[in-house]
Amino acid sequence: MNHVQGCTHGCKYPCYAYLMKKRFGQIKSYEEWLQPKLVSNTLELLDKEIPRLKDKIQFVQLCFTTDPFMYGYDEVKEMSIAAIKKLNEAGIKCTTLTKGILPPELSDLSKENEYGITLISLDEKYRKHVEPGAAPYAERLASLKALHEAGCKTWVSIEPYPTPNMIDQDLNEILEAVSFTDRIIFGRTNYSKFANAFENHRHFYNECAKMVIAFCEDKGIAYHIKSKTITEE
Repeated sequence: MNHVQGCTHGCKYPCYAYLMKKRFGQIKSYEEWLQPKLVSNTLELLDKEIPRLKDKIQFVQLCFTTDPFMYGYDEVKEMSIAAIKKLNEAGIKCTTLTKGILPPELSDLSKENEYGITLISLDEKYRKHVEPGAAPYAERLASLKALHEAGCKTWVSIEPYPTPNMIDQDLNEILEAVSFTDRIIFGRTNYSKFANAFENHRHFYNECAKMVIAFCEDKGIAYHIKSKTITEE
């Protein structure tokens, strides 16, 4: 479910959602992408679609091409919470993923919901470079941990993970920082000349994936390695 077009986070990995929207003519420029447009009749659309589709829905993900808790945009946050509440009332669980701040009031909604953050580094200088409009890493982590401590299901997406020519960092430090969560997803950086330019990028991602698997199995954390992250060298 994508109830917003555009995203103020302005990720420069590059962002697949922005590339697709631009390719199909829905967005003309990066600057336009940074000016999000909320679908004002989102709740009315849900009122029509839920009765028709609820028996076919396993869960609803917010979002694939935008962010449900866009940093600094209360109107997006409020619409997302209202939509989740409406879906939960129909017996439909929701999964969210954000580079913003997870609102504490999510803990009052269905405990079947799953709340996630994207976390590819702990270095704020790097965050400002690749995710200029997103929430600081420490704030994201704190909001996730607060929901975890409130009894909510939480998860972390460590994707798109950068190669050492982008930033030299220790993956173990990131894994330790999210060791409280229920599930970790790990994936490589795609569509990037910098990632592909790193001479041993295949070996690097294979080793990172092994590290994630070993860590999760040791801690009893569910995990998923995204396709094309593990490859033949």
